[in-house]
Amino acid sequence: MQPQPTHSTRRFFLHYVEMIAAMFIGMFALSKPADLLFSALGASTSSQHPAMMLFSMGVTMTVPMIAWMRFRGHAWRPTNEMAASMLIPTFAAMALAAAGVMNGGALMGIEHVAMLAGMLIAMLLRRDEYSGGDAHGAPQQAIAA
Repeated sequence: MQPQPTHSTRRFFLHYVEMIAAMFIGMFALSKPADLLFSALGASTSSQHPAMMLFSMGVTMTVPMIAWMRFRGHAWRPTNEMAASMLIPTFAAMALAAAGVMNGGALMGIEHVAMLAGMLIAMLLRRDEYSGGDAHGAPQQAIAA
């Protein structure tokens, strides 16, 4: 007989799914406005400019995730950690694109997998924050380096 998941495990998993949903909703809802903004600034997010395409993708996925976390009552520190878990892979993928190591399409796949892994790591480092063990918005202890 399989043990049933606890409430905290379900809450942790639900938070992860919420973050992924916020990312993809943002990606779809904000991609055209971001393209227009970058175009107005003289930049292109087309596949012919992979670094800007990756940057646009990273930003349009991170901004709504930040908004959702703040709406759900998370403090700025864990919200910023989660944003970093998304933007660090974006900047790494941009560097690889600029160096000509890989094409934009392959890098986008790697960027997304790295984002998902980074989010999971950030959540595991603050398990109580994401499993409902602490009240959202309550001060969190710093993670030892």
